[in-house]
Amino acid sequence: MSEPILKLEGLKKHFNTTTGGAFNKKKAVLKAVDGIDLEVNPGETIGLVGESGCGKTTAGRTILKLYEPTDGKIIFNGEDITNYSRAKMKPLRREMQMIFQDPFASLNPRQTVGTIIANMFEIQGITPPGGVENEVRALMERVGLNPEHLNRYPHEFSGGQRQRIGVARAIALKPKLIVADEPVSALDVSIQAQVVNLLEDLQDEFNLSYIFVAHDLSVVQHISDRVIVMYLGKVMEEATKVDLFANPRHPYTKALLSAVPTPDPVQGRKRERIMLQGDLPSPINPPAGCVFNTRCWKATEKCRTEVPLLQIGKNNHKVACHFPEN
Repeated sequence: MSEPILKLEGLKKHFNTTTGGAFNKKKAVLKAVDGIDLEVNPGETIGLVGESGCGKTTAGRTILKLYEPTDGKIIFNGEDITNYSRAKMKPLRREMQMIFQDPFASLNPRQTVGTIIANMFEIQGITPPGGVENEVRALMERVGLNPEHLNRYPHEFSGGQRQRIGVARAIALKPKLIVADEPVSALDVSIQAQVVNLLEDLQDEFNLSYIFVAHDLSVVQHISDRVIVMYLGKVMEEATKVDLFANPRHPYTKALLSAVPTPDPVQGRKRERIMLQGDLPSPINPPAGCVFNTRCWKATEKCRTEVPLLQIGKNNHKVACHFPEN
């Protein structure tokens, strides 16, 4: 089996912040990502899921060192890049790219689409065979855009087309790893399917590895090979897509899956809907023991005092729970 393209060991990202009012400010630490272990193989898609505020976007940005990690290791292509400076990271940017959630906010409104994509080659000092403009046209055509529109500005395109521009920019340097941060959540459902299919085609063509950050579990089920469920910066469960959706072992995963709409109304009425009580606790002051204990219907005193370790079970199914399902 080939070596993983990416390996995370105890990755943490904490932010220094303050709490309290204007006259009662106290320094605090926000634990956005609090110890993640992960391996991504070449050509594999890892789905990273959880509620808003669980730390999945921060994890994606920390993996690419857009945020400096607080602790842990990031090993990319066999190289420990955890403490690489910005200058040392620059050549590695060719191999690690990101597709952002909001295609409009991530594109410079003052630059034409051709310039936005061409910037990738200019920053890295690369001249493709046949010249930059020809390569930009080929990239636009590859992602389903009209190459003749390279002199248009981002606002002249629809949301789906803008996301295709973001995809073209991400694949321009032929990277090995792409972190896709909720790349279809801002799009209509019909357009979502087109963009997801495009990402799958590009993966087959270039043997890309994806970390697909999302909260829409139906999209994750379609595109992922393995799924990681996060809650308050920690990994609750990790398994293959088939195993996780058929046999969720963590109560939090079970609750998330119970909320996924089903096209069969009869099956939908039969299925148990689990309503989680209370709000997501603050990552500044997470609960002691298992971070999910304040909302879990199975929680006992042990859950409130002991942090559950990520245990490996059948089919390499990992779960961090003292009383897992089944």
